[in-house]
Amino acid sequence: MRTHTLLRAVALAGALVCGHAAGAALLPPPIADFFNNPDFSDAVLSPSGKFLAVRLGGQGKRDMLGVVDLNTNAIKVVGNFSDADIGVYEWVNDQRLVFTAAEKDKAFGDMRYAPGLYAINRDGSGFRQLAMRDGKPFITNGSMGLQRELLPWHTYLLNQPGAQDSDYIYVVDKDYRGHGVIDHVDLVRLNTVTGRTAGIVDRPGDSSWWMLDAKGEPRLTLTKDQGTISVHYRDPATKAWRKLTDFEQYTGRGGNFRPLAFGPDGTLYVVAWKNDLSAVYTYDLNTNKLSDQPLVKLDGYDFRGALIMNQNKLLGVRHLTDAIGTTWIDPGMKAMQAKVDELLPNTVNLITLPARPESPWVLVTAFSDISPRRLMLYNSETQKLTMVGASRPQIKPEQMAQQQLVHYKARDGLDIPAWLTLPQGPGKNLPMVVLVHDGPYARGGSWGWNPAVQFLASRGYAVLEPEYRGSTGFGSKHFKAGWKQWGLKMQDDLADGTRWAIAQGYADSKRICIAGAAYGGYATLMGLIRDPELYKCGVEWAGQTDLEQWRDGYWFYTSDLAEEWKQYGMPQLVADKDKDAEQLKATSPQQQAARITQPLLMGYGTADTVVPLPQGSRFYQTVKQTNPNVEWVQYEDEGHGWKLPKNRIDWWSRVEKFLDKNIGSAP
Repeated sequence: MRTHTLLRAVALAGALVCGHAAGAALLPPPIADFFNNPDFSDAVLSPSGKFLAVRLGGQGKRDMLGVVDLNTNAIKVVGNFSDADIGVYEWVNDQRLVFTAAEKDKAFGDMRYAPGLYAINRDGSGFRQLAMRDGKPFITNGSMGLQRELLPWHTYLLNQPGAQDSDYIYVVDKDYRGHGVIDHVDLVRLNTVTGRTAGIVDRPGDSSWWMLDAKGEPRLTLTKDQGTISVHYRDPATKAWRKLTDFEQYTGRGGNFRPLAFGPDGTLYVVAWKNDLSAVYTYDLNTNKLSDQPLVKLDGYDFRGALIMNQNKLLGVRHLTDAIGTTWIDPGMKAMQAKVDELLPNTVNLITLPARPESPWVLVTAFSDISPRRLMLYNSETQKLTMVGASRPQIKPEQMAQQQLVHYKARDGLDIPAWLTLPQGPGKNLPMVVLVHDGPYARGGSWGWNPAVQFLASRGYAVLEPEYRGSTGFGSKHFKAGWKQWGLKMQDDLADGTRWAIAQGYADSKRICIAGAAYGGYATLMGLIRDPELYKCGVEWAGQTDLEQWRDGYWFYTSDLAEEWKQYGMPQLVADKDKDAEQLKATSPQQQAARITQPLLMGYGTADTVVPLPQGSRFYQTVKQTNPNVEWVQYEDEGHGWKLPKNRIDWWSRVEKFLDKNIGSAP
């Protein structure tokens, strides 16, 4: 296969054909290859497809915003800061872009600015600051923003493209009450040339989310009130709101659909449950009824994804099953997908179309379990691919480990999906890490390249990632089976998966460690407590250690747990403070710390507002009284996870040494 390079200033190295080479290098890849920031992250086609906006940067450099003329391959830097990186960006129309500021080299607790908002033409003219950065009226030189009052710092992009046919966009103004808690979200129409607003869209309550229709007009909003989410529809003729349905904010009980998108003809597409698995239906706004048959139904999975439409019709569906994929309805797109897949036979290839194509270019994102994401341009006329950028060009697919989705039965008969990654080699009787996803009421993973998993596999460890009960995406039964099962049946699912891996011959029963972050950190501690014969050690970071204290908080330490979550979420999904007091004690690691005798590695950030530092430090002091094999790592100004590459590299270096010491790598 032949490919063309898109500008030496943009193109980054990356193998286009993935596969295992006969002679992989003996030395594992350096740890920085896995945990440095990606070399290349994204690019966005203009509405016509004639221009490409790209983020330009590199290690030790500020990210800039560039625009490539795809007719000439000429590139121009149009946005940059001396004190910040380019954050989110999108096209307003074919002439103009908006973007925010970001700080990739600052930890969570050391962030100085809100993102701000800026606009500029693709030729570098017409620059205007639209919104303040953290209350500061202006920081970067060259703005016309000082000539008028700027929008407040809590103004953000809506992250919906809109019509892209004028200088106007919709932005959201988030009204905060307390630390990190949003009271409501206003929708504001903004002229990106003048900086003037055309008014705030009226809302039927405390809106938390907005949806535009295919013409870019506000058509739907979600409001919240005392733990209930209501779906409201705005009539295009009268501008009046009416409620379509409502449901419980945290459990989802009640209304059986969630809005997905509006079609070009005004059809409302929704995700709804008529049985255990959700699917895509149309919703009749006149009769308030779902269609009898689903438009899209995934075998074995709840629907998660998006509809792909042009100005006239539905073209296809982007969806998540074991991996992200696309089902095309349009014959022309089916043919294009087949051609791209022929050129890139070893990867999943996701095609992204411009809004109103006037050129032959489309974007292709290619990835696999052994190949990090690469972004390419495909020319439908020449049928050739052009490399735009690779997220991690230093990663060699032939050194990576293959991933598969497996299933096992929990002790009560519930089917548990899990991701199994085996290092290169015989694949039997291996040291294994049981890696527990956070959430916990979220989907853990999907088929693709994962830095932590591939790093562990490169060091000789098998990795098992169970989608334990409570995980989403595998049906309502699977989700609801995890309610109020923290430290109980959710924990059993992890142990049953570990025993399954031993029985299958993948794992050495004497060399298994449990690990995870946030809820995964909590589950690590409970695993060491409940199943000491299974797990020889534990690695946890940012994990909840005391469920009672996590709910009540610390008078001297800031937490961003919303009162709505404490009142309507935790009693339903975790445990009720009063009714389940004994359960909370029995399932809080703080109360059982003396039972942990295995080696343990703990890591916490001083600026974590989800699981504040005292959660970890108090438990560490307690467990150290009876267990001398506990290691503690504290990262200054880090939040709920490690943002800075140097901290990620340091942490996983410690994990590597800890695992090697306690369960050893594969022979």
